[in-house]
Amino acid sequence: SMLAEGVPVGAGTDATRVASYNPWTALYWLVSGKTVGGTTLYPQGLPRATALQLFTHGSAWFSSEQGKKGQIKVGQLADLVALSADFFSVEEEQIKWLESVLTVVGGKVVHATSEFDKLAPPTVPVMPDWSPVALVPGHWSPTAAPLSASIHQCIGSCAVHQHQHDRARRSNVPVSDHQGFWGAFGCSCFAF
Repeated sequence: SMLAEGVPVGAGTDATRVASYNPWTALYWLVSGKTVGGTTLYPQGLPRATALQLFTHGSAWFSSEQGKKGQIKVGQLADLVALSADFFSVEEEQIKWLESVLTVVGGKVVHATSEFDKLAPPTVPVMPDWSPVALVPGHWSPTAAPLSASIHQCIGSCAVHQHQHDRARRSNVPVSDHQGFWGAFGCSCFAF
């Protein structure tokens, strides 16, 4: 309804209780109206082109960078990604598993993997060294090898709610189970 009213709308990874830095988690939520666990929050999602436009062109409005970024156009920043699959044609459930295999920022390769791994820049040390990113590379995916250690590394309980993240990902989210994924009052990390 905000879009229909002409209100400027941008999208990102720190709103709507998505709770993940991964943009594909948020785009899945926008398109499907569901959490990654499958709980429907909104019965009708956005068209994929609209969801992607909110992340790119829509967010450029909020940072006062219209005309500088948010579109692939001459004169705009050369920031782009090559994805592991086509966002516009994969099954809706597969959106949350998309990954960048090549990321270009300002015309320079900043991330490369898979068939582009020879273009990868040297690894930058994680700072601060105590950051969880140092221990938790990438994000969980259903194709992750069992212990190479489940890419998201959630092999233990949530320190706050004591639920098992991997069990929660694969469950139907029983709200009545007080030791389960949602717990008695809900869990802010439900998007995993």
